[in-house]
Amino acid sequence: MPHTLIIGYGNPLRGDDGFGWRAAVRLRNLIHDAGIEILAVHQLTPELMEPVSRARRVIFIDAAVGEDPGKMTVAALGTTGGPAPVFTHFATPAALLEGARSLYGARPEALLVTVAGLDFEIGEELSEPVRLVLESLVGTKIRELIAAPPL
Repeated sequence: MPHTLIIGYGNPLRGDDGFGWRAAVRLRNLIHDAGIEILAVHQLTPELMEPVSRARRVIFIDAAVGEDPGKMTVAALGTTGGPAPVFTHFATPAALLEGARSLYGARPEALLVTVAGLDFEIGEELSEPVRLVLESLVGTKIRELIAAPPL
């Protein structure tokens, strides 16, 4: 059972939308700890409920549309105790947590790390403010989140 599961998601071919995916790829090359599982995915899907259910802490990493490009936000997530969500083509972090609770009885601690993006057009490069946040996240911030005491 991994102590921490990190899921970075987004489309690396849509500018800043690839922030989470790129973060996960970078972290896989930097963190070599059997207790930490790192997944880079293009979108959240129901199949991720199973690995979420095996973790004690899950950290989701994504980009978001925002007014302050490069601003990073860390928010705690939880379940509502309601029924498992119905999925179509994508899922949300909260829906995956709810599904893991409903299907597996799991209640991992969860955090959502988002960065406000500037450019979501077709392209493989991150905007400057988002690139700087990526460096900060993979450099120190993610280690602080992994090492933090339970919420």
